[in-house]
Amino acid sequence: MGYEAAASGASALGLSPEGVIAACRAVDREIAAGVTPGAVLAVVRGDEELVYAAGVADPDASEPAAVHAGTLYDCASLTKVTVTLPLVLGLIDEGRLTLDTPAASLLPEFASGGKEEVTVGQLLTHTSGLPPLVNLYSSHLTREEMWQTVYRTPLQAKPGTRMAYSDVGYMTLGRIAEEMLGVPLNEAARDKIFGPLGMDSALFCPPAGRAADIAPTEYDTSAGVRLHGVVHDENARALGGVSGHAGLFAAAGDLVRYARMWLGCGLVPAPAAGARLLSRAAALASVRSFTESIPGASRGLGWALKGDPLDASGDWMGPRSFGHTGFTGTSLWLDPERDLAVVLLTNRVYYGRGKTVKALRACVHNALAAAVVTNQRF
Repeated sequence: MGYEAAASGASALGLSPEGVIAACRAVDREIAAGVTPGAVLAVVRGDEELVYAAGVADPDASEPAAVHAGTLYDCASLTKVTVTLPLVLGLIDEGRLTLDTPAASLLPEFASGGKEEVTVGQLLTHTSGLPPLVNLYSSHLTREEMWQTVYRTPLQAKPGTRMAYSDVGYMTLGRIAEEMLGVPLNEAARDKIFGPLGMDSALFCPPAGRAADIAPTEYDTSAGVRLHGVVHDENARALGGVSGHAGLFAAAGDLVRYARMWLGCGLVPAPAAGARLLSRAAALASVRSFTESIPGASRGLGWALKGDPLDASGDWMGPRSFGHTGFTGTSLWLDPERDLAVVLLTNRVYYGRGKTVKALRACVHNALAAAVVTNQRF
């Protein structure tokens, strides 16, 4: 889709053509500047959507293929809110646990280093006191030894007293979901999220035959290869490509359907309209602040809210906006007051970890929020 097609699709979304073109141009500027080789931008309002794809997936390929709407991206930490969060919320909906349930009551091995009272809610809101990271990949550990390392990770702060974004917390939540559901995380995601929502391309550990559809990420100097269809996150890779904090590969259309579910407060979008993935209560609770007593933090359940240090909504999205980013250059942001969701997929780590799409996210979100010309839903 070029500018002309994007502009013609804007009116169906109640957006100004000029605003949509401005967002597309922001994407093209960053590609031209060498920030990312390509990108897919998807915009959702009501029952309508438009997708803008630009650049190439792999500029070093002998015949670089253009990015298209179906290009799969390593979603990195979008795994946290697209897989782990809804699985845990579903368990709460089913009455099998609560936000106040101690994680150690579900994973007894977790009860060490002062973590006996860490709750599921604190893990979801990054207020558990766990550190951001743990190194599972530098030593030759077995899979079980890796998980024991996760379980034994000591706290860095008293639970509930500070917000520190933690992969370790979401690794733990992923294990809780696996234990309670009785299946591996990738199978639970397929059966309980991807299937019901029609996220037909979303998966963990893409088979080698899908490589042509996938945007590669960073060149791995230790292995001497570019990561292509292999998860970028080192810990998720060490764990076999499946973890609660990273590992998801998806196309823009998959995340569009996921975003529609959140804009619909848990309802599965058409053609299965009327079914629910999450209760309305769970969806609404997830996007209110659970960190009002913690200075500088604004976190819902999983989601970053307006004003959080990891808020990437830009300047014009509303006070109820929420979203999440992924280290590889991905993001999903929603503004329920405008009935607007924005998916931005890039492989910015292709050129190394020094590249950033922080400014691109803000520019795209500003242009699209400013483009809204029809009445708001709420």
